[in-house]
Amino acid sequence: MAYDLEFEKPLAELEKKISTLQRKGDRLKADDLVQLQEAERELRQKTEEIYKNLTTWQTVLVARHKDRPYAADYIRLICDDFFELHGDRSFGDDHAIMAGPASIGKQTVMLVCHQKGRDMKEKQFRNLGMPHPEGYRKAHRLMEQAEKFRMPIVSLIDASGASPGLVDEERGQAEAIAATLYLMPRLQVPIIATVIGEGGSGGALAIGVADRVLMLEHSIYMVAAPEAAASIMWRDSAHASHAATAMRISARELLPLGLIDEILPEPVGGAHRNYQQMATTLKEALERHLEETKSLPIETLLDQRYQKFRNMGKYGSIKEPELVSSKA
Repeated sequence: MAYDLEFEKPLAELEKKISTLQRKGDRLKADDLVQLQEAERELRQKTEEIYKNLTTWQTVLVARHKDRPYAADYIRLICDDFFELHGDRSFGDDHAIMAGPASIGKQTVMLVCHQKGRDMKEKQFRNLGMPHPEGYRKAHRLMEQAEKFRMPIVSLIDASGASPGLVDEERGQAEAIAATLYLMPRLQVPIIATVIGEGGSGGALAIGVADRVLMLEHSIYMVAAPEAAASIMWRDSAHASHAATAMRISARELLPLGLIDEILPEPVGGAHRNYQQMATTLKEALERHLEETKSLPIETLLDQRYQKFRNMGKYGSIKEPELVSSKA
């Protein structure tokens, strides 16, 4: 997979050198083999160094990477089975929300996920992962169903925001989001949310009111896209990188503020470099948090959920962020 981001240019040059040497095949001499090994070692070292020191804007670029795994990829790699359910029983089905019961290890859960598209046709089908009102009403319906059948809820968040079209407003976008925000704090089942890419505005928070909020290492969680914030603050979206820095939207910046509960480490170079490794890390974390939350009395769970969100925004001592190592 090519290194195609602007800050990855030094890595792209090393990758090109490695490819040139590898193409020699059987004609590879002893000196060439030494060069190849040194280049591969240098590539890994430089990748680790660059990704340990990403700026907030560089993190935005990684979170939006075209090859980054989406919810459907994790479902395929993590779940033993998944049965997608459709429709809001009012208007129609929204393909930007992928939801339904699934098995994660020995636990049956209700998955509620944002889903983006890869190619142009799928992006149009999924509306770029930006849900319509019927998507949130579908999520609302299935969350109530999960409570009825005592199934924990797992949400995978990856949306730049809710769909902002006129037809969405006409169909009650704000009300649909507000309804899920009102429902989730009261649900008497465990809720685990994970930001796997972009977590944008109310479109993300609508399925993010959870007992545990996790974030992949190079994902972002924000009240507005950096481009939108820059347009508001400086009347110019070209200042998006400055807005991203000011907003503090990366996982490492959000953990000390208590807005998330855990950072899941990504493979070297980002989750798109190794789908299986990232899926294994995510599955282990979900199983652990599901086990922890299931063991709590429902009254304690609801009280902790309430206090968690009531305490957000309070200033106090800020702890240094730490990555939680994967056991996988």
